[in-house]
Amino acid sequence: MAAPLTSRRGPAGVLHVVATPIGNLGDLTLRATEILRTAQLIACEDTRRTRALLAHLGISGVRLVSLFEHNEERRIASLLETLLGGSGVCLVSDAGTPTISDPGYRLVSACAAQGIPVVPIPGPCAAVAALSASGLPTDRFLFLGFPPHRKGRLDAFLAEALEPGRTAILYAPLRRVPALLERLATLAPDARVVIARELTKVHEELLRGTVRELLDGVEHMTLKGECTLLVHRGKEESPP
Repeated sequence: MAAPLTSRRGPAGVLHVVATPIGNLGDLTLRATEILRTAQLIACEDTRRTRALLAHLGISGVRLVSLFEHNEERRIASLLETLLGGSGVCLVSDAGTPTISDPGYRLVSACAAQGIPVVPIPGPCAAVAALSASGLPTDRFLFLGFPPHRKGRLDAFLAEALEPGRTAILYAPLRRVPALLERLATLAPDARVVIARELTKVHEELLRGTVRELLDGVEHMTLKGECTLLVHRGKEESPP
């Protein structure tokens, strides 16, 4: 899959992993803007979304290639060839920090294996933004990504999320939240939960309460889009 190091003709280019806004375009950092402005090639989850961001920034003429879950493996060889040839590549996702429950991990791993410099350009991340404003303990937290669908795997996933003494962070489509809360209610009804939706946008909302309390609240919520769900069960609480 990866091009051999002996094919390198000079210093390798740099892979910049660039975080982009999760909603509010004003959250793009000055450094990220400059990196995108001078980019030679941008690997992006959806070229349409990235092109719209670049247009907002007044950037044109940059070559874009798609890099998403179902084509990442076959894109890696050509991107490595570009980097080994001395050209730089930017990696972006549709929103937030690439590789965090988004494509890009395989490319970054392949670059690291080849000794190609990988430089993070930090910025927005829904998981960290939600945690910082949740009011739940932040000294120990675990990011779990998207929950599985199969019941057995889901129960194991939620059991891990409910390990006492730390805050678990997961992403979920809002349409799945009622069912997730129902299942959490059977496992730990008094666990503290925060639902963070529309972060950085006009209708930003953080709902806080126990699983029982939030079950009533989601009945009146528009279940579209995705949210960040945070769960915490104190050390003093024991499983039912």
